[in-house]
Amino acid sequence: TIFPGCPVLMEAVTEWLAGAPAVHQGLAGTFFTWFVTALGAALVFACPRGTSNTMKRIQQVILDCSLGFAGGVMVAASCWGMLSPALEIGEAQWGAKLSWVPAAIGIMVGALFVWFSELILQAFGLIADPSSAIGKGKQKGEEATTWRRILLLVVAITIHNFPEGLAVGVAFGGLHHTEFAEKYSFGDACAVTIGTAIQNFPEGLAVSLPLFRAGFGYWQSFFWGQFSGMVEPAGGILGALAVTTVQPLLPYALSFAAGAMVWVVIDDILPETSKSRNARAAAWAFMVGFIVMMTLDVALS
Repeated sequence: TIFPGCPVLMEAVTEWLAGAPAVHQGLAGTFFTWFVTALGAALVFACPRGTSNTMKRIQQVILDCSLGFAGGVMVAASCWGMLSPALEIGEAQWGAKLSWVPAAIGIMVGALFVWFSELILQAFGLIADPSSAIGKGKQKGEEATTWRRILLLVVAITIHNFPEGLAVGVAFGGLHHTEFAEKYSFGDACAVTIGTAIQNFPEGLAVSLPLFRAGFGYWQSFFWGQFSGMVEPAGGILGALAVTTVQPLLPYALSFAAGAMVWVVIDDILPETSKSRNARAAAWAFMVGFIVMMTLDVALS
C-alpha cells in the first residue's frame, strides 16, 4: 500500500475506541463528524469567483444533490442504526406486542423537539428561510448587518446538528448496556457515526456556499460552515451520559435521535431541494444516499 502504517494505526484506534468509556467514545465520534463538516465547508475554496448564470446554476445543482444525498443517508441511518435496535431493546423491556411503544414515543418527542426549537427561534426573529434571507438582503439593498445574515443560516444548520451529535453519543452509550450487548454492537455505533459524518459533508457546504454566493470571502464562508458542526460534540457527550446514567432511556433516546433526523429531512431538506429546478436530481441523490447508508450499516453490523 501507499501508506503501509495506516492499517496498523486504524486497528490501534479502533481497539482504543472499542474499549474507551462511553463519554470518550461519544466525544471522539462527534469530533470526527465535526471534522467532516469542516471538509464539506472547505469545498467553497474550489468555487471560482463567478457571477454568471451558468456558474450559479452549477453551484445550485451541486448543493441540491448534496442535500438530497444527505437526506437519504439520514433516513437510512435512522431506520437501521437507531430504530431497529430501539425496537429490539423495546421488546426486551415491554414484550413483543408492545415493543413499538418506546420507539413511537421517542420519534414523536424527537420531531417535536426540533419543531419547537425552530418555533422559538422564529419567535425571536432569528430564523426565517435563512438561505433566501441572505440573497434577498443583497437584492433589495437592505441594510442588514453582517452578523445577522450569518446568524440566520448558521443557527438553522446548528439546530439540526445537535440531534445528530446526540445520536452518535446515544449510539456509543448503548454499548455499555450489558443486557443489550447481543442486540446492539460496536459496528452499529460506528455505522451511525459514519452515516452522520457522510451527511454532515454537504451540510457544511450548505452553509459556506450560500454565504460565498452572497459575497462573503472564502475564509469567512468556511469558518461559519465548519462552526455549524461544532455543537455536535456537546450533543455527543450529553447523549452518552444520558443513556449510561439512566439505562432504561436507551430505546427512547435512540428513537428520539431518529425522529429528530427524520423531521429535519421532511421539514427542511426535501422542501429546500424542491425550490429550484433540481428536485428530480435531488430525489435520485436521496435514493443513492439511502442505499449507501443501508449497505454501510448492514456491512458494519
